[in-house]
Amino acid sequence: MAVPIKNAPSVTVMSLIEAGSEYESRQMNGISHFLEHMCFKGTEKRPKSIDISREFDSLGAEHNAFTDKEVTCYWARAHNKHTDKILDIISDMYLHPTFPANDLETEKGVIVEEINMYKDLPQRLVHEVFDELLYGDQPAGRSIAGTEETVTSFKRDDFIKYRKEHYVASATTIVVAGDIDVPSIFKKVQKAFADIPTSQNDKKKKVTEKQSEPKTRVQFKETDQTHVVIGVRTFDFYDKRMPVLRLLSAVLGNGMSSRLFQKMREELGICYYVRSGINDYTDHGTLTISAGVDSGRVEQGIKGILDEIIRIRDEKIPEPELRKAKDYLIGNMYLGLESSDELANFYGSQEIFKQEIKTPKEIEAEIEKITSADVSKLAKEILKNETLNMAIVGKYNDNDKFKGILRV
Repeated sequence: MAVPIKNAPSVTVMSLIEAGSEYESRQMNGISHFLEHMCFKGTEKRPKSIDISREFDSLGAEHNAFTDKEVTCYWARAHNKHTDKILDIISDMYLHPTFPANDLETEKGVIVEEINMYKDLPQRLVHEVFDELLYGDQPAGRSIAGTEETVTSFKRDDFIKYRKEHYVASATTIVVAGDIDVPSIFKKVQKAFADIPTSQNDKKKKVTEKQSEPKTRVQFKETDQTHVVIGVRTFDFYDKRMPVLRLLSAVLGNGMSSRLFQKMREELGICYYVRSGINDYTDHGTLTISAGVDSGRVEQGIKGILDEIIRIRDEKIPEPELRKAKDYLIGNMYLGLESSDELANFYGSQEIFKQEIKTPKEIEAEIEKITSADVSKLAKEILKNETLNMAIVGKYNDNDKFKGILRV
């Protein structure tokens, strides 16, 4: 996929693969993320990790990767005169990783410490607890990084097998964004990835969702704050209601003038951070509100969040507030697309999941068409007790301690 950006000083090459934690079995939990690490450890042309990093550094390039529930991404950004070189490195990492045995054992320790780091961050841990609450013992309910037990059990053959099943042409999107000649760049990508396997990738199992009443889960941790996530099940990112959901979330908890920020921080003085967000995937989704609150006032904080959920469901949003939320979404979208790597991810993430490709202008037009009635209708559809969930990380052992107040 080519994303031409006239007069852009940088170019980004990005490879996106349909491979993430939702493609994994319980025994293989974390292998997508571990494989991402191992692709930096050496290739046939660049035998050691230092050979890859030194070459990127010699170009003044930025490079990185990430693994999510449904996608793995490798990317590099450099001055556009280095387009051919970063394309060569990214394709080499994708096509020819060698998985050195010594590096594999060393990296196990690195990833175990990464898992431990996440456990030490309660504001992150509470989201994993929330996913476990919703999805239980299925891939959507497991950690992207895996567990210490699974990570330390992986063998070199596991990586070779998993890569063979998922790193294939039908499950891969290559994006080049920058001041490029489109016909020329297509030829260069075809040449660089000429050896890409053409077999079909293993598909992920569909997420199963079943809920008929509010659910809570508490995880004990010695913390100075209590971290809370309250959220509801929504829908996948192909759903036509997604723009309305994003606007609803913006009204609730995006920005310092949002309802939740004003209620929880400015009025109650009960937290430092509070925000709402959307998690959208190919076959499931959630709207979540997260906050770190004063441990002595947790019930008041939960009630404050629930009051705002009820208000946005039951009361019409005033037009000036709706206008502000639209401007916030549109403005943030454009601010987030100022560099070639951001544009590559914007278009590539649509392409990898075979969505209709929309430009920023088209997304802006979708947002502008939304009415207060649209938001109210959606709020009534999703903000209800039978899809309501709450996860808490703090100094509590009783899973039912807060169950009685979780009602909208």
